[in-house]
Amino acid sequence: MKKFKLGFIINPIAGIGGSVALKGSDGMVMHALALGAKPQANSRAKLTLEVLLPYQDKIIIYTANALMGEQCARELGFEVEVLYHAKNKHTQSNDSQLAAEALLENGVDIILFAGGDGTARDIANVVASDGDYQPVPVLGIPAGCKIHSGVYAITPKAAGRIIELMVTNELVTLTTGDVMDIDESLFRQGIVKAKRYSEMKIPSELRYVQAVKSGGKESDELVLQDIAANVIEEMNDYDDRQFIIGSGSTTAFLMSELALGNTLLGVDIVSDQSLIAADVTEAELFKAIIDYHGVSKLVITLIGGQGHVFGRGNQQLSPRVIRTILSQPGGCKNITILATKAKLEALVNKPLISDTGDSDLDQQLSGFMPITTGYKDQVLYPLASPQ
Repeated sequence: MKKFKLGFIINPIAGIGGSVALKGSDGMVMHALALGAKPQANSRAKLTLEVLLPYQDKIIIYTANALMGEQCARELGFEVEVLYHAKNKHTQSNDSQLAAEALLENGVDIILFAGGDGTARDIANVVASDGDYQPVPVLGIPAGCKIHSGVYAITPKAAGRIIELMVTNELVTLTTGDVMDIDESLFRQGIVKAKRYSEMKIPSELRYVQAVKSGGKESDELVLQDIAANVIEEMNDYDDRQFIIGSGSTTAFLMSELALGNTLLGVDIVSDQSLIAADVTEAELFKAIIDYHGVSKLVITLIGGQGHVFGRGNQQLSPRVIRTILSQPGGCKNITILATKAKLEALVNKPLISDTGDSDLDQQLSGFMPITTGYKDQVLYPLASPQ
């Protein structure tokens, strides 16, 4: 029986800057490691391969050495053939490109890669379609700080489900997904400037593949004012709470209404309507919650067009941070999700997603959550764990 030839590439440093508030890994690896960051890409990729464990006898994985794919696949017991050997422990973008070239030369059925938008660009440099031709389809496992590109599965497990369909000979239609990226130097200043670089052919199972992130600021300022007023009123009602303000344009509007500086793409801490700490790392945030003599409340919004609440663009909100917030008096009520109804309607009935990397925590968070959509106005909307 002919085995399914799965090309597999991991960018080991993808997303390494997220938990330490660097908002990217480009040129920041050593800095991130010095701040205590721990690579997460291999653990994300493992979640994908675990979905495929029932089909081990039908799959051979072609990959690169060590942390670029070999270690993850071998640990799970897959048949592995290493086609590319990276020379350095801290891999570079050309390693992803050379690995992709090696996979193409050996005729894999699909290239599955774990990384962020920078990794998608590297893969696209090798396999991006020229007119209607592309050697093989690709699929991304989301593992970076920023995922604007439309070539990624919604979650690591969703990527596994798509490969499962292919291995079991289900009909899987191909479509094209945009490869997007932003200027990380501007990104760290709170300025999002994304552009389209190319496109790649991907499996088009819309249940599992994300849409390109919605861009721009909320247009309905009156609705945002109502949402902000609701949160500010709660801040006025309590003097024993600190508020952890997550990233995004909706929470940024709240901070502007408070006349406070804001880290658009980071996490800030507010108490007594004063900015206590800005752009905190995961470790700083965890310590602030533990040290605070009162309740810490998390105020977050979702990524427009994708629906991610946790696990995308806010790696500072780690499982231990979220668990600590949930363990305080109030439990789940200590998490406030802000969104306009227009942003929820744009999800076309798809649930919000909690992809913290801790499946037990994702299950704990799952269910219908109250979403603050205006002043004294809430709707119930489902929050789901990765599929």
